[in-house]
Amino acid sequence: MKRITVFCGSRIGVSEKYKEGAVALGKELVKRDITLVYGGGSVGLMGVIATTVLKEGGEAIGIIPKFLEEREISHINLTELHIVDSMHERKAMMADLADGFIAMPGGPGTLEELVEVFTWAQLGLHKKPIGLLNVNNYYDPLIKFLDHMTNEQFLKEKHRSMALVESNPTRLIDAFLAYEPPEVKTYLEEDQI
Repeated sequence: MKRITVFCGSRIGVSEKYKEGAVALGKELVKRDITLVYGGGSVGLMGVIATTVLKEGGEAIGIIPKFLEEREISHINLTELHIVDSMHERKAMMADLADGFIAMPGGPGTLEELVEVFTWAQLGLHKKPIGLLNVNNYYDPLIKFLDHMTNEQFLKEKHRSMALVESNPTRLIDAFLAYEPPEVKTYLEEDQI
């Protein structure tokens, strides 16, 4: 595993634990010689993880749309910074560069990025691991909702299991290295009512 895309907030959040989680993940990426791919900003958890990776001697690749470059204040010391035209280009490049995806705490943008790569995996468009770094139990409501989708038979258990959940970055990356993707989603007659 050479590169992991991290989706995370452009804000720090209310708990110091979120910042600590970003620092811990950044250090773990460098320890394992994994390049960070992320949204390119210098603010919020995005800035914390990128600064940590760079301070620890690792590599960080940022992808930021032109219209957000000033709002999210693109990080100036990155290994690479790609300025793209749209959010769609940003997400596509982040996905293309990644060997796996980790969602840290964040807002609707983080959730949207996570759900998109999860859907792509379910449809067989990629076989890369997807993880929730559940810092301070942030993702507990989402995990409960994924379980509800599964119980209500809108999500198969084999696809539900694609969302790897850990509160510790070491264990999460270990789970990435052991990840075996499930079969591609199909619409067999037995799945229909």
